[in-house]
Amino acid sequence: MKVLILGSNGMLGPWVSEALKDHHEIIETDLKEISSNSNFKKVDISNTDEVIEAAVGVDAIINLSVLRTDRVLAFNVNSKGNLNMMLAAEKHKVSRIINTGPHFQSAGPSYENFDFEINPDIPPQPGVNLYAITKALGQEICRVFTEKNPYMYLQTLLFYNFYNDSLTLGGRRNVGKPPQNKGTDLTPFSVRWEDAASAIKKALEIDLNKLPTRTETYFVFADLPHNKFSNKKAKEQLGWEPKFDLKELWDRS
Repeated sequence: MKVLILGSNGMLGPWVSEALKDHHEIIETDLKEISSNSNFKKVDISNTDEVIEAAVGVDAIINLSVLRTDRVLAFNVNSKGNLNMMLAAEKHKVSRIINTGPHFQSAGPSYENFDFEINPDIPPQPGVNLYAITKALGQEICRVFTEKNPYMYLQTLLFYNFYNDSLTLGGRRNVGKPPQNKGTDLTPFSVRWEDAASAIKKALEIDLNKLPTRTETYFVFADLPHNKFSNKKAKEQLGWEPKFDLKELWDRS
């Protein structure tokens, strides 16, 4: 497939490109090019015309764009960016759309005190955090467009804390940073970058006719002992299995 990646130079972008590049034709887009980019186009996701132009002839769109802090920019990237993606998908009849975001755009503060296998099909309650509500609004825009256009299939993958090969939290590779101490308690939404990227690849390649609905959401994280949230849907529906359980961090034995 020919795949447009929006926000390819964010923290997750390079891992997704690595997972896809040998299997699909990818178009990497962002505001700035980096040395590892291939088939790069400069695209501002908040610019409608640029997103629509970048989506010409593609079979799928993956949105990895995110901005967390500045109120105006967060809205332009997290909400308007999704609008522009869906306008592009509508104009070019793109059926495969993959959106990403933090788990709390659905499972916000009202779920924090619950401790059972919370699944991704809960009623979304993002709360009032800027990051959460702008991403949640973007997700709602995607849902409305998908319901309006019967050829569209929207899959949303929700993550939170990412770990790299040295078991250090965050960053693209975190070269030179020390690993976290053994016995560290992890958020229930922790995952290795490689596993996150493989989940996106699974969502990209699934037979769309096998999806129960045209709007599906998945919680993506490692197999951890908390059992607060559930990653069963990603496993059973996408055929995804995390390769890393991060036991080196949370096991105190």
